[in-house]
Amino acid sequence: DYVTAWFLTATAYLRHSRAHIGFVATSSITQGEQVAQLWPVLFERYGVEIGFAHRTFAWGSDARGMAHVHVVIIGLTRRDQEPPVKRLFSYGDIHGDPTESRHEALTPYLFDAGAVVNRHLVVNETSRPLSCDVPKLLSGSQVIDNGNYIFDADQKREFIRKEPQAKSLMHPFVGTDEFLYGLERWLLALDGVSPSEIRSMPAVKERIAAVRQFRLKSTRTSTLKLAETPTRFQVTVMPHGSFLVIPEVSSERRDYVPIGWLAPPTIPSNLVRVLLDADLWHFGILTSAMHMSWLRQIGGRLESRYRYSVGIVYNPFPWPEEVTDQKRAKIRSLAQAVLDARLQFPNSTLADLYDVDAMPPQLRKAHRTLDDAVDKLYRPVAFTSDRDRAEHLFGLYEKLVAPLVVAASQPTRRPRRRI
Repeated sequence: DYVTAWFLTATAYLRHSRAHIGFVATSSITQGEQVAQLWPVLFERYGVEIGFAHRTFAWGSDARGMAHVHVVIIGLTRRDQEPPVKRLFSYGDIHGDPTESRHEALTPYLFDAGAVVNRHLVVNETSRPLSCDVPKLLSGSQVIDNGNYIFDADQKREFIRKEPQAKSLMHPFVGTDEFLYGLERWLLALDGVSPSEIRSMPAVKERIAAVRQFRLKSTRTSTLKLAETPTRFQVTVMPHGSFLVIPEVSSERRDYVPIGWLAPPTIPSNLVRVLLDADLWHFGILTSAMHMSWLRQIGGRLESRYRYSVGIVYNPFPWPEEVTDQKRAKIRSLAQAVLDARLQFPNSTLADLYDVDAMPPQLRKAHRTLDDAVDKLYRPVAFTSDRDRAEHLFGLYEKLVAPLVVAASQPTRRPRRRI
């Protein structure tokens, strides 16, 4: 993001100046992986602090054809000049007016730093879940075939007409659009098919040859290597049982990212995230307002849409701890109620069900009930907003990554002397 160069240039200038600086910037610098790349440099190398900020809002234009963009405003100052009170302006509606709050310190995600010991803390991408007993989240299959193994409904029918033996090798292939909008796409899966079967299907052989030639033209070493086995994919995820699916990208207008189950013979594409060993407990936590707040505040964006990543959103997320079997059972029951509410509308896609204006009251009520139960797993006092949830989760994240620092900051209790 080129806007980060202006931040670096300006904060370098502050080393020799008592000026204050402020930028209107794309909101991406306060979300996702860019936070860990930019802000430690600003804090540690250049010694600046956030003096005030406007959280994400829509920057409009009266010019014809100009799209609204989502921006933040950030004021920076040298640490030896930082104001004792930091002003934060938040927008309940990104097109409306802000409300002001005042804080001792602000995080790079533009919320209160009071829940953490280290106000400069950022969420770093991790390769495994930080919480215990959580299944690994995967990206789906990545084919690298130049479209030779992927078919829409009409193309599939025509191919099967020419090559009837290939019918059993066709699998429903589901990415974000297929999952949310009920679209139909098919994948020719050939891994494990015997050479004699392949030789008996000329149309399939043509596709394999085309894939091999496509891969051989690549400049990437891994793709060139993959050309040696043209029937295989770059990444193969072929579940043997039901699996939980999370879309990689979802509209920011939805209150909840639509999450749900699929089953074999469906193959997930790399445009969805896949949890192979999930049950209703995992679904209940991941579809809750608590997890959605983490995604909104910490996760990255594609344009303005939510982008669900394994390393930034799922793996660092602090799951509730020390949950009794009875409470887990309750979450599972309420999670099932969400699925049951969806089943009342069999002709509606997930995009229909989770449209902010069209969401059925039964489904919204089921989600709200689940939200309340998940919230109580984290603390008995009710949360007032998404930002309140994110601030609490941020404090829990610090305990996961820096437990000794957090423990050292806690006041020591002195035993009472007996008289």
